[in-house]
Order: sequence, then structure tokens, then C-alpha cells
Amino acid sequence: MGREDDAQWREKLTREEYKVLRQGGTEAPWTGEYVDEKRRGVYRCRACGSELFASDTKFDSRCGWPSFWTPLAGDKVKLLEDNTLGMRRTEVRCANCDSHLGHVFYGEGWDNPDDARFCINSISLTLEPAEDQA
Repeated sequence: MGREDDAQWREKLTREEYKVLRQGGTEAPWTGEYVDEKRRGVYRCRACGSELFASDTKFDSRCGWPSFWTPLAGDKVKLLEDNTLGMRRTEVRCANCDSHLGHVFYGEGWDNPDDARFCINSISLTLEPAEDQA
């Protein structure tokens, strides 16, 4: 699915999914289903199904949300300046359907090529486990 109107999104998504994906909300830390997920596979956008992150880029940042050091490809997500809540952050959105996924933070000292932490809401994702992990 690509871009739907608001009524279609409300019909397709649960109230919690809609709040995060379409209204830019955030799930509470340590409550998401993928925080401690270890299975291999591909994480897709829960709204449209686009492939976003690979499990081999997921790492334990101890922040309460799933963290990845890079998306599958640069064109899978779009990054937007976010100055809400009195903070300067970079919002991560699905490039296909424009759903809110979370935020990316740089310069925290992570041992990955871009020193990046894509902090993504579990409710924004679905895991498609690798065939040997299902």
C-alpha cells in the first residue's frame, strides 16, 4: 500500500498503531515487542509493508526501543528535522508511506560506521523472520 487518506489509515491500523505511525507518537520504553528480539530477519513498516531494517544491523542500545545502526538502504527511510518538545532531533519516516518510525541519533559513541542509533518504535515494525528462524 502506498499513500492512503486518513480514514483508510484509521480503518487499517489499531488506535495505538495510528497514534505512532500517523500522528508521530512514541510507545513507552521497554514495552515494545521487538526491544529484546534476537531472531534474524527483515523488519518491515507495519503500515505499508516496506522493508526497512535488517536484523543484522540491530543492536542493544539499552534505550528501551529497538535500535539499528542503518536502514536497509538510504532510500528506505527519510529523515526530517524535528524540533518538537523543545529538542532538536532527526525524525525517521518510511519513505514509501510517510509513517513515523522513530528518531535517529548520531555521535553517541556507538561502534558502527556512522556512530548512529536509529531508535524505532516496535509498533511501527513487523518482523519477517528468516526462513530458518520462523
